[in-house]
Amino acid sequence: MKKLILLLICSIAATMRGQERIILLNEGNWQADNGKITYFEDGEVVSNQWFRDVNKRKLGDTPNDIIQINDSLIAITVNWSNIIQFISPDGKRVAETEDVPNNRKLATDGRYVYVSSYGHECGTIHGFDTFTRGYVAKIDIQTFEVVATCEVGYEPEGIAYYKGYLFVANTGGYSFQEDHDYETTVSIINAETMQLEKNIDTGQINLYGKLSQSGRYLCINSPGDYYDVPAATVIFDCDKALDGGDDCFVVLEYASTYSCTMLDGNFLAIGARFSYYTNEYQFNYVVIDPREVMLTEGGGGVNESLPGTMLDDLKAIGMPYGVYVNPYTGYIYATDAGSFAAAGALMQWSPEGVFLGRHKVYINPAHFLALPPHGADFTGIEQTADRGKPAKADGRFDLQGRPAGMTPARGIYIHSGKKIYKH
Repeated sequence: MKKLILLLICSIAATMRGQERIILLNEGNWQADNGKITYFEDGEVVSNQWFRDVNKRKLGDTPNDIIQINDSLIAITVNWSNIIQFISPDGKRVAETEDVPNNRKLATDGRYVYVSSYGHECGTIHGFDTFTRGYVAKIDIQTFEVVATCEVGYEPEGIAYYKGYLFVANTGGYSFQEDHDYETTVSIINAETMQLEKNIDTGQINLYGKLSQSGRYLCINSPGDYYDVPAATVIFDCDKALDGGDDCFVVLEYASTYSCTMLDGNFLAIGARFSYYTNEYQFNYVVIDPREVMLTEGGGGVNESLPGTMLDDLKAIGMPYGVYVNPYTGYIYATDAGSFAAAGALMQWSPEGVFLGRHKVYINPAHFLALPPHGADFTGIEQTADRGKPAKADGRFDLQGRPAGMTPARGIYIHSGKKIYKH
């Protein structure tokens, strides 16, 4: 009997091998050229410099987003190095695109990659395009060249692909120096023609950070102005927006600084509200059901019912910097940036919220991508997006939206639209 039990345990363990495969982007410190990739598999950190191990070269300065395009290709924006780095799922460098300066966030339809940029120019196959505001670039993954662009709002951030359209959240984050205000709009672009269809005014300023997508629904963070305009979350219904409905979004009083999509189609969000009046953070930890939020116009659909010990565990984190649910397995991850200047940490929970461990990673661990379990195929864009479910002061902040007073001794600060060094 004991031998049979042992054989069963070994069989289960063998079946589970390779089920958790996580790529984690560590931003490092701005202008230090020390962005790194952590590769995590089956409860262990395999490497905290995976890209360098595989390719014998640096990743670059301030990696800012990561997305899987198809079975064989992954894209990474490396913001301060001004490149989009393409790699294979085994970490091997494939190509770089260098024509999109100040690149930010990524979306894909499986044939093209779409990148938001704070910049005002872009190299394309037709020559240089210039812009008054920010833009989105369309990259052909056959040639890794920019084939088209579309101007949107000032300093565009999060971007999502849905039913042939791109939804782009605009921040206006350089408003303190440049001659414009904070943005409040979501731009909608026809992905095929790269023409701007319309802008939806949410009434919420500074739509900053990576947005989360659950089918037709988007979770968009608005950190406010760190003074009198409080942080909020916009739940956005893409179908209603495409149909021309005025009721295509609902504003919630919670922040969603770091958010992700859960297996049930809900959003898990950690909100970090900072006030220059108190020089303190206030955090919220919520699960958002976007369907219920839209049905009740914000009267319901938000709760703190996190699985297992997650809520208490998250509240114990020094400085939350990311949260993620593996779309293939349901395992849950979060990161702690600590002091922002030294090694951070990666935490892991089972789908039931059982805490499984804390692992040392690199500086400012922020952006996640789960690879398919060994022997499984990439689920594809549509399934991944919808998880298979139905449907006044100086105004300084860094590339992650952190107020300057809370950042490490050396970093990038956006002050009145200019980059300022602090030593």
